[in-house]
Amino acid sequence: MSAGLLAVAMVADAVLGEPAAIWKRVPHPAVLMGRVIDRLDRSMNQGRARRMMGVVATAVLVTGAAALGFALHILPDMGLIEIAVVAVLLSQKSLVDHVRAVADALRRSLTDGRGAVAMIVGRDTAGMTEPDVARAAIESAAENLSDGVIAPIFWYLIAGLPGIIVYKVVNTADSMIGHQTPRHEAFGWAAARLDDLLNLIPARLTAGLIAVTHRQFDCTPILRDGPLHRSPNAGWPEAAMAVVLNVALSGPRSYHGQRRDFPWVWPEGRRDPGPRDIDAACAALWRAWAGMLVIVLVLWWA
Repeated sequence: MSAGLLAVAMVADAVLGEPAAIWKRVPHPAVLMGRVIDRLDRSMNQGRARRMMGVVATAVLVTGAAALGFALHILPDMGLIEIAVVAVLLSQKSLVDHVRAVADALRRSLTDGRGAVAMIVGRDTAGMTEPDVARAAIESAAENLSDGVIAPIFWYLIAGLPGIIVYKVVNTADSMIGHQTPRHEAFGWAAARLDDLLNLIPARLTAGLIAVTHRQFDCTPILRDGPLHRSPNAGWPEAAMAVVLNVALSGPRSYHGQRRDFPWVWPEGRRDPGPRDIDAACAALWRAWAGMLVIVLVLWWA
């Protein structure tokens, strides 16, 4: 593991993002991970002992990812390979692009905004108002900053390539099978719980980065509202984002036609966010990213 290589990879991801010309020709690593997870789901998610089979499947994914990370270290020109692998597994620029696209679409029309936000959230979008669309985009920005940027960086700093690859495969598994549905509640239990564990520190680090880079040093509202979220981790960056933007997040929404009355995060904030607030969230993503880059550079210097 090298903080210097990590800094270069962070900048490369921030500048280049995910070039479509490359990923049209070869499958993205996340796609390959998804194919493996899907294969395990179809072959092992059956019978009575589904939770145990899910534990075995998760162990297979973690072992394979760690082995791949260690194997990459024996390749020649390892420095360039490591930079490329880490940059590909980060998603700062693509996250900002996807969130900003919602603001641009919402400025055109509410229908376009609903269509754009449907690309990045799993909730029902057909009946969303403009504030609903903006709120969903901002929440996605905060949560994915943790999952897609800060957590991979953290685990690379802790365990190098094996660490970041293991994190990404577990996070991908959680997004695919870690749902409380009849099919996946038992089989995806291990992946979901392991993802919660791996995000425990990064989610709180993300909240701290958002707050500190906006000179928000009073942690009381974040400590109060972060644990209210249905996820043990997503509420922390979401609460920090809500406070620095002064926008109430979370709250009621609909999934699969069923309305869910979740508590508000930073209920003191405005209830009518719009495209400008999404733009502010994008700026916050870059501030937090810059704060993380400073930490990495300090580690490199030290």
